[in-house]
Order: sequence, then C-alpha cells, then structure tokens
Amino acid sequence: MSPPPGFEKLFRTSPFLEANGPFYYRRDGAALIIGLRVEEKHCNARGLAHGGLLMTLADIALGYSIAFREDPPASAVTASLSADFAGAAHLGDWVEAHVDIQKSGRTLCFANAYLVVGEERILRASAVFLRGAAPLSPSAPG
Repeated sequence: MSPPPGFEKLFRTSPFLEANGPFYYRRDGAALIIGLRVEEKHCNARGLAHGGLLMTLADIALGYSIAFREDPPASAVTASLSADFAGAAHLGDWVEAHVDIQKSGRTLCFANAYLVVGEERILRASAVFLRGAAPLSPSAPG
C-alpha cells in the first residue's frame, strides 16, 4: 500500500508517529501536504479510519505546515484543535491534509486543515498554535 507518486516518508518522526503511521509528505510550491494510506490498524470496528487517526493527521499537517514554512523551522505547539467530520475514509483510501494558514503572528498562529479522499473533503480542522522561540531541527528537505 504505497503512497501516490511524489510522496516521500515524513522527514521528521517520533515514537507516536511511528506507531500511528506511516505518514508521507510532498511539497506543492510552498505548501506541505501530509498523507496517509488507511491500513487495517487505522480502522475502527466499523472498518473506517478512526476519528482519532484523522485528528492526528490534521494536527501533524497543521503543526508541520506552520513550523516548516520558516527557515529555521519555528517551534509551535497545539493550543486548540477542533474538527468537523463531513465524511469517512475506508481501508485502502489515501487521505491527504491540505493546510490554509489564516494568520501567523509573533505568538499565535491560526490555521485550518482539510482532509480529503480523492476530491471529497472528509474533515475540516481548525487550530490555534502557540509559537515558541526555539527552532526545531532537522529542517525540512526541499
């Protein structure tokens, strides 16, 4: 169950992401798109991608998009995250997260993420991130 062409394994990870992934990314101009292929381990008892997994994907995409749009990458932690589920992802589906950064100030950043399967939006997440002074490492490639 490989990702679509142009996607690579996420360049930065953690034990949590390793347990819940694999997550992939690609650049689209300045935008960072994060994706995931829904595997059996990601599904709930109904055979759909678990809502917690979709929230995790949204949180990763939002945070990474905010952090890695700067060089060096900014430190940002989630202060608030809410979501509206408008659809579902099934076993084998490719889910992408597209981020729209509303406003990025000195201490707060406001952004939305839209999770899509094909052309269908299945989730909208809205978040506020607290920006810190310490840069992250490693830097995002390309």
